[in-house]
Amino acid sequence: MDNFDEYLRQDEPDKAEKAKAWRTAIGLQQVDGLKPSDYLIETAREHIEGNITIDEVKKHIDSYYQQHPTQSDEDRTDEADKVSARVTEILNEQTFTFSPVEYLSIHRRLFTGIYKFAGKIRDYNITKKEWVLNGETVLYASADSLKETLEYDFEQERKFSYKGLSDQEIIEHIARFISYLWQIHVFGEGNTRTTAVFLIKYLRKLGFKEVNNDLFAENSWYFRNALVRANYENLSKGIHKTEKFLIRFLSNLLLKENHPLKNREMHIEFVESPNDLANKQNVPINAPINVPINNTEKTVLEIIRNRPNLTYDEIALMIKRDKKTVQRAINRLKKLGLLERIGSNKTGHWEVIEK
Repeated sequence: MDNFDEYLRQDEPDKAEKAKAWRTAIGLQQVDGLKPSDYLIETAREHIEGNITIDEVKKHIDSYYQQHPTQSDEDRTDEADKVSARVTEILNEQTFTFSPVEYLSIHRRLFTGIYKFAGKIRDYNITKKEWVLNGETVLYASADSLKETLEYDFEQERKFSYKGLSDQEIIEHIARFISYLWQIHVFGEGNTRTTAVFLIKYLRKLGFKEVNNDLFAENSWYFRNALVRANYENLSKGIHKTEKFLIRFLSNLLLKENHPLKNREMHIEFVESPNDLANKQNVPINAPINVPINNTEKTVLEIIRNRPNLTYDEIALMIKRDKKTVQRAINRLKKLGLLERIGSNKTGHWEVIEK
């Protein structure tokens, strides 16, 4: 796949902006395992060069598939090409309204002529087997309450104030909102691509003008898996919902941080190798992994496992020790890879890493 690097290196803002939009649009098709055709890449170049308009791009693609129809239902290259062009068009527009109507409109514009239900709220319940869940499914919203649930989430977000929040707290809230929105799964298909486009437009509205959309171009499958993990739990197997992967993605996206984005780490049966642990803890590869912990550390770990939102002071009160003792215990547990802080000190929580 051509990533249009030469246009990003050139000092021509218009071409660079078009190239960024195309990279994002093409990358987003990966969430459904789709790959655009060479013809789409060539046509995108014509658009970036300014030789044709985006409307002409769409007409060229429609004409191409009238003459070269796909041979089977499994071949969805035409969908990848058409949706890529439509995503590019929407991303290049300087318009946006924060509303359920806008969300539905984005889906309709992306999938008209591809899905019969484009832009329509589904009227049936769905399940989807997920690789990251070892074939299990997220529990999506019931078809009976989709419209009300969608409107409620938008209304809650509309009322929310970001005033006074740190960058980390802003990211945590956005992660929560977008994971709730995705979990509704308003449409039969195309939810992740619609949600991603809506999120990019919403972030611009919030003032994030320099969003690193390369993350969507290069890690769109990670984005989808992160949404899955933020909405799946199986307490009988000790699996809890976690937004930490989505927060990592958004931190890279908005703050230009450099968290490793590895899909395998999100798999519910993922177990870190000695190499991974050694790298995180900065210890030699042959160092013992199962380092014993003392009674205070065991007690702190068990308390946090049951109540992950406790503060240092609250834990100290519970175990009848001073705050510094609790801090030392937690720092060692973190160093051993048994404990991780998710989010900020103010609004985040602790997560025990089961081994």
